[in-house]
Amino acid sequence: MKTEKQSLITDSAIRYLILFGLLGGLFIHSFVKYGLLNQVVGLMIPKATAEVPVIKSLNGFLPDWSRLKFSDMIISESGSVTFPGSTGNETRIWQAGQSIAEFLELGDFEESEMNLEQLQISSIAQALNINLDSFKLSDFDLVKWQTLPDLVNAIPELGNLNIQDVIPIRDFLQQVGISYDSGRIQDVLPYLGLSEIPIGQYIDLSLYNLTDIPGLQNTPINKFNNWQDSTINGVPGLTYLTWDNLPGLNTLNLSFIGKVDLPLREIEANRTRSISGSYQEGFNVPCLQNDCAHFEASGLGKTTGVQWISGKYQQVRGGFGILKALNGGKEPTGRNPFGTAFKQVVWEVNEAEGSVQTTMFFRICKRIPFIGRTCSPYFIGPVPFIKYQEEDPIIFGQPNTLPQ
Repeated sequence: MKTEKQSLITDSAIRYLILFGLLGGLFIHSFVKYGLLNQVVGLMIPKATAEVPVIKSLNGFLPDWSRLKFSDMIISESGSVTFPGSTGNETRIWQAGQSIAEFLELGDFEESEMNLEQLQISSIAQALNINLDSFKLSDFDLVKWQTLPDLVNAIPELGNLNIQDVIPIRDFLQQVGISYDSGRIQDVLPYLGLSEIPIGQYIDLSLYNLTDIPGLQNTPINKFNNWQDSTINGVPGLTYLTWDNLPGLNTLNLSFIGKVDLPLREIEANRTRSISGSYQEGFNVPCLQNDCAHFEASGLGKTTGVQWISGKYQQVRGGFGILKALNGGKEPTGRNPFGTAFKQVVWEVNEAEGSVQTTMFFRICKRIPFIGRTCSPYFIGPVPFIKYQEEDPIIFGQPNTLPQ
């Protein structure tokens, strides 16, 4: 039997519970109604790192490729774009706080110094010391749209294997109504319509190990049909592969260098000795406007006094083919010292600190039937890159043309 004191304690507890419930309901209602939830989610999004790790030398600050990977490249601004693709209109969407591995595709880096298309899953796994048995077929994004003839074209030895020995292929053929108790895979290739049926349309790829298709892991990515359409994170391990495993980056001509001499903010106007621009306009595009934040460089001969203009304030023409129309045909001014994979852009110029923050900008590239390869301007960014102080050496890259 409860005492009077116990009853009072129980009544008080109930009143507090009711009060907290009301307050909690109001709090949740305010979250939704006044957008507080979005603000909190915004605070939870991982912030872009201030800069990438670098190797500092008298020959310029070189990114430490051994510590640079796609997963660390966090974009700072959201965006979206719709454009003609290989199978009709496509839409690309990205959110601030995302890694570029989530929305950039292999084709965006085709013909760049990265040579991503020459990688094999087995070599990626070896570099990362990971076990391929931990991956499913569904983890290799491009398998979804391969037909059986596509796979045999990419992995010729696959055609000589017995159907019963390759479980995903056996199950796929059963699902499309082709029953073979024995025989080689290449024996069924002439079946009408088989070249039009994607394997991922008929079997659940998540039920099979990546290694259940022999030779898949040892085949270069570019052997597969429409490999360009896979996102970076659609290739097992590629998101976390450090860029020192991309040997093409070590072949760049980095002999043209200078020093960050004098950062100047946007009140500067009409700067004509520019060393920034684009592939389309050249890399000596003057800034003929009122806001020309930049840094003046020093170096050998006429290099002293040239100006690298901030892409935050100046836009230039970019892109080629039909995709050059994206973003109004414009990209931030800058240079490509580290090749065509991305553009280095001066972004924040802090005159008081004597510092210059540069960023990376990326582009969309596609191969379109009867048109060929086309690329947008470099407009997807900014992703924080190297930060420089006054007197720091900086690599300009090629071309080494100087303004008069």
